[in-house]
Amino acid sequence: MGRLRPRERPAFSGFTKAEIEKMEKLLKESGEQLLNREICQRIAKGFNRSSGRAGKPIVKWNEVHSWFQNQQQNVPEASKNLPVLPKASPSNGTDENLERPKEDSSKAGERIPDSLEAGKRIPALLELEFEARSSKDGAWYDVDVFLAHRFLSGEFEVCVRFVGFGAEEDEWVNVKKSVRQRSIPLEHSECHKVKVGDLVLCFQEKRDQAIYYDAHVLEIQRRLHDIRGCRCLFLLRYDHDDSEERVRLRRLCHVLR
Repeated sequence: MGRLRPRERPAFSGFTKAEIEKMEKLLKESGEQLLNREICQRIAKGFNRSSGRAGKPIVKWNEVHSWFQNQQQNVPEASKNLPVLPKASPSNGTDENLERPKEDSSKAGERIPDSLEAGKRIPALLELEFEARSSKDGAWYDVDVFLAHRFLSGEFEVCVRFVGFGAEEDEWVNVKKSVRQRSIPLEHSECHKVKVGDLVLCFQEKRDQAIYYDAHVLEIQRRLHDIRGCRCLFLLRYDHDDSEERVRLRRLCHVLR
């Protein structure tokens, strides 16, 4: 197993870096349409369902609305009159700045479909977000975008770019084994949903790394909740190294099947 890759996790101070990048992208694509309450509610819901918000306060729709409103107020008047570009679609979305990962010489005979050649991308969906397991450390990372796909030895693989990482960290991963919808952080009132034997995604934070790993629940110590929320303890066994740890609910995410 290669060296564990650090995952940036700054202390909470509003929106995360990934959330701000997503809102900036949406602002360029949709402009004033984002001030609609329903749209802000959907965006906030998507952020709160993200594993990247585990252990952080929930985002409210009016906070999203205020962010867009403040950004638009800071935009020069001349730029507000520029036409809004149409959203990219899987059939026509391009991004000249993206770099396709180099393929091994042993796989030179394989060919990526024309629709997914270098420079083209499949845009990430707003409402449906994914996480992928890296082959370098066995940890799960948020997917920024799917760059390409291929069939290898009868298996379907996709090339992913992880949130917060550059093109040098792009990986080909097996869709069936290493790609899934992003796990959802568990709320304090949802501790009763966690059962012995369940698969969960656990946030493992150490001095030099902050990574999400799959784990199975071995034992649960149910405790009365107080003003701080759930005080139950969950004994986990991590799938990647069979180590065990007792954790609080705030570090757990529900894995979507």
